[in-house]
Amino acid sequence: MTKIVGIAGIQLVVFVLTAITTMLTTLSQQLLQERMVLTIRHKVMSHASELHLGFFEDSASYDLLRQADREAPMRPMSMMSSALGLVRMAITFTSMIALLITVSPLLAVVALLAPVPAFISQSKYGARSFMLNYIVSPIRRRMDYLSTLVTTDTYAKEVKLFGLGPYMVDRFGKLGQVYYDRQRKLIRKRNIAGTAWGMLSTIAGSAIYLYIALKAVQGELTLGDLALYTAAAASVQSSVGGLFGGFAGMYENNLYLDTLYRFLETKPEIAKPEKPQPLPSPMRGHIEFDHVSFAYPGADEPALHDVSFEIRPGETVAVVGRNGAGKSTLFKLLCRLYDPSAGRILLDGVDIRTLDPDELQTRISAMFQDHVSYQATASENIGLGDLGSLTDRPKIEGAAAKAGIDERVARLPRGYDSPLGRWFDEGVSLSGGEWQKIALARAFMRDVPILILDEPTSALDAQAEHDLFVRLRQLAEGKTTLYISHRFSTVRQADRILLLEHGKLVEAGTHDELMTLDAGYAELFTLQAAAYLDA
Repeated sequence: MTKIVGIAGIQLVVFVLTAITTMLTTLSQQLLQERMVLTIRHKVMSHASELHLGFFEDSASYDLLRQADREAPMRPMSMMSSALGLVRMAITFTSMIALLITVSPLLAVVALLAPVPAFISQSKYGARSFMLNYIVSPIRRRMDYLSTLVTTDTYAKEVKLFGLGPYMVDRFGKLGQVYYDRQRKLIRKRNIAGTAWGMLSTIAGSAIYLYIALKAVQGELTLGDLALYTAAAASVQSSVGGLFGGFAGMYENNLYLDTLYRFLETKPEIAKPEKPQPLPSPMRGHIEFDHVSFAYPGADEPALHDVSFEIRPGETVAVVGRNGAGKSTLFKLLCRLYDPSAGRILLDGVDIRTLDPDELQTRISAMFQDHVSYQATASENIGLGDLGSLTDRPKIEGAAAKAGIDERVARLPRGYDSPLGRWFDEGVSLSGGEWQKIALARAFMRDVPILILDEPTSALDAQAEHDLFVRLRQLAEGKTTLYISHRFSTVRQADRILLLEHGKLVEAGTHDELMTLDAGYAELFTLQAAAYLDA
């Protein structure tokens, strides 16, 4: 009686320890999985922040980035689990195969080889699954984009007005069907092939059981031996299948991790020189384009061709031209978001390719035409223009006043602490012109020698535009300022005007000089003036 109670007590302790161990294992795996995902996504974001602009303007790069960001983070933990499973399976396999060998070496060989075809099939379809996911990545990205069009406020007005919702939903459905059909075909083949080859293991297992049973009937094995060797045969087959399945899973997971490694090994085209020249101190903002040409990858024609001009320190220069003339490209090159295909860009007499690009960009402030509307507070939206002053409220308020948005911010429910945009709680919507002023205030946050404004007034009303350009000379005092504008009433106030046509600089001079020249600029100015008169 005492022994029975003791055995029951030991059994209870074993069960309790097993439950605790299982809980701790599950807890550790789940926490490790979350930590792994966060770590890899953080690493992907960190590396992406260092890559050049051209990387993000290439569709193949987006496919690589998607695989690295969405698929790869789940794989390391899966590989670790597979590796631990392989260790357990290997221990079981080694002990059980030794038992089978004592009955018949042939049985051990059959049990060992039977799962091999299923392993080969699983590995083949694992590779095909990876390739299919990579191939359909553009379809999935397009589906995500269509979903964004229908489910976010950024596009809601136009989608609602033009009744685009059903059209977008229908396109999503059709793309989803294409994606599903391709996945279904592979999944069906994979499972049918796996089951078919798995039948070989089943037949082999049945044959082994029959052989052992016959040995027992013939008296060569006891009933205890029958139970032991039958269990050993089943365990060997299960272990071998588990081993091969683990290897196949690790192989497939490694394919996804390869995309992560390829992404992390991607080097930015614009990198810090080994021995960068020091920035001129103090920087005067003397800019010179020396026979600069540039073509976007895959483009048939260059965006800029043999462009040469000089901008003196403290000068305000307007860049004009028709759409596609190369105006924004010129600004991207000056900010060193791209490097010229030919020629040089000099800053205070120094080729900017010899400078540290990060250091260079701290000396330039810019507002781009496709500026970002951050879903953050008004203070953060403006302060992001100078991270070192993100909490400097007086400086932020000063930048807002320069951009003419201070009064609107003051009327917000919580002033500068009001969240902007509707994506998060208590967010406030702004008009297009107000968002543009916020972006302009962000550009005014930096006290730097070069200020670049790409269509800074495109969303402003006539009065706000006039007020801004009246103040621009004062706001940009001591700075070399370049701006793009299609409104010639403001362009004429610049010290000099550059006219681009088809990527070439065709005219340069003051407003009066270019009107006297009576060529391209004079024609555009006259056309716009006539339109105002007709109105």
